[in-house]
Amino acid sequence: MSRVDAIVLAAGESSRMGRPKPLLPLNGSTFLGHLLEEIRASRVSRTVIVLGHHPEVVLEAMPEIAPIAIMNDQYQLGQLSSLHAGLREVGDTPDAVLMCLADHPFVTREVIDAIIVAHERTHRPIVVPTYGGGRGHPTLFARPLFGELLAAPLDQGARVVVRAHADEVLEVVTDEAGVLADVDTPQQYEQWLSYWRNQRSR
Repeated sequence: MSRVDAIVLAAGESSRMGRPKPLLPLNGSTFLGHLLEEIRASRVSRTVIVLGHHPEVVLEAMPEIAPIAIMNDQYQLGQLSSLHAGLREVGDTPDAVLMCLADHPFVTREVIDAIIVAHERTHRPIVVPTYGGGRGHPTLFARPLFGELLAAPLDQGARVVVRAHADEVLEVVTDEAGVLADVDTPQQYEQWLSYWRNQRSR
């Protein structure tokens, strides 16, 4: 069995939302709290949370995450800078990492495990979930790509590595629209909350 560590990126400024997205209410918890519950219930071995913008606000609201939280002092340089911080933290120990986004919380343990199983079965270096033909999150990167990710230009993000290995990317088809959830504004938040409630009432 592969060892897969999760790197949860929660360092952004949430400028369009107007309040910290990791702390938005969801299912009696928060975006970050709910995502961590699903990760804990999955086959992920270790979780690292990367904080950046006003980390004290998140830590005060969720003191229980302090032991697994690290700081990215360069969070203004973009998402990839936070992934770099997470990769440096986990080192070469895991066989792969699962890049999770705190503002994509509508991810289930079933999808996480399906991504890990698909990687184990095929040994593909990049695994992404899809819904309706669209690629979503979280994204799995195998250890041979850690060096490329760390060398990638910060202004281009992890997508430059995905493009470089386009013919090696494995897509895992899911029936969960939540893998596409991109919550940047209050309107998107309300829309995805409505989706989530409908899913849970089925």
